[in-house]
Amino acid sequence: MILALALSLTASDFQSVAALDTIVTQFTGKEIGEQGGAIAPIDRRLKLTSCAAPQLEWRNDTHDAVVVRCMAPAWKIFVPVAAVPKPRVAAPAPMPANVVVRPAAVVKAEPVIKRGDAVTVEAGSPGFSISRQGIAMNDAPPGGRISVKVDDKQPPLQAIAIEPGRARLPGFAEGS
Repeated sequence: MILALALSLTASDFQSVAALDTIVTQFTGKEIGEQGGAIAPIDRRLKLTSCAAPQLEWRNDTHDAVVVRCMAPAWKIFVPVAAVPKPRVAAPAPMPANVVVRPAAVVKAEPVIKRGDAVTVEAGSPGFSISRQGIAMNDAPPGGRISVKVDDKQPPLQAIAIEPGRARLPGFAEGS
């Protein structure tokens, strides 16, 4: 009797993975196994500390996984999502034989960062950011790749030019 009581108390200390499956299904709008839904149920063997308010977000823009996170106590899991096929783009209609197509004039964007400029390289996410000063190793237009030397003992960082004197690391959202 005491053993059964101890086991029931211990079991209630853990987060219900069935409840997590339900909120992932609500978040994606698709059932488990459907395209756009979780690939499989969350592993029932997981023993996560009970969480009053789990938070959900997409792992990235491709929506290939849902991140389920608990702030107190701190834990997070990734739930893989079945890929939704991308729509096929129809082939362009053939041009009549008598039409002459001239290439559009290529306008080269002016660099916002030039070789030798002082550059602040930024990285971060909502609620967190870090920056580092460096020297531009090449010219770059807005959105262009740039090498930034931040330490004489390390190879240059690859960053994306944003505006004069400012660049960000690839993979980090602007305005973080």
